[in-house]
Amino acid sequence: MFSAAVPGSGYLAAVTRFLFLSDEWLEETRRIRAEYAGAIPEVPLSVRMNQVVQEVPFGSGVIHAHVDTSSGRPMLEIGHLEQPDVTVTLSYETARALIVDGDAQTAMAAFLSGKIRIDGDITKMMALQSAGSVNPSDPAAAELVQRIRAVTS
Repeated sequence: MFSAAVPGSGYLAAVTRFLFLSDEWLEETRRIRAEYAGAIPEVPLSVRMNQVVQEVPFGSGVIHAHVDTSSGRPMLEIGHLEQPDVTVTLSYETARALIVDGDAQTAMAAFLSGKIRIDGDITKMMALQSAGSVNPSDPAAAELVQRIRAVTS
């Protein structure tokens, strides 16, 4: 546990942190996303992207996940979608840098060095990256991202 600012309150609160992509992390991020349902703008692009996350520090070492924005909301869940637009194979650290930190530079460096493999419609993935899955200029979206980062170890 650590302390983090409670947005808009001026107070600190104890925050439990969970390993990125662990069952506990997924459960907590679902809960946080549900709190913001309807409060953040929709994603203007429909992308169905499967992910094969390798070098995971727990479980079997590989996680099959997906990101789906077809509902207008970015949803990260475990398991693969049938008929994805694109499938991305990447390391755990790269996935964390992309999904939690929003670090597109790390992702680009990993891609250029061959550490990310992309199968399918790469333009969809690039468009999603350009559009951003959550608009950081929107105050509620920025708060959502901050809260997910705060619970991620």
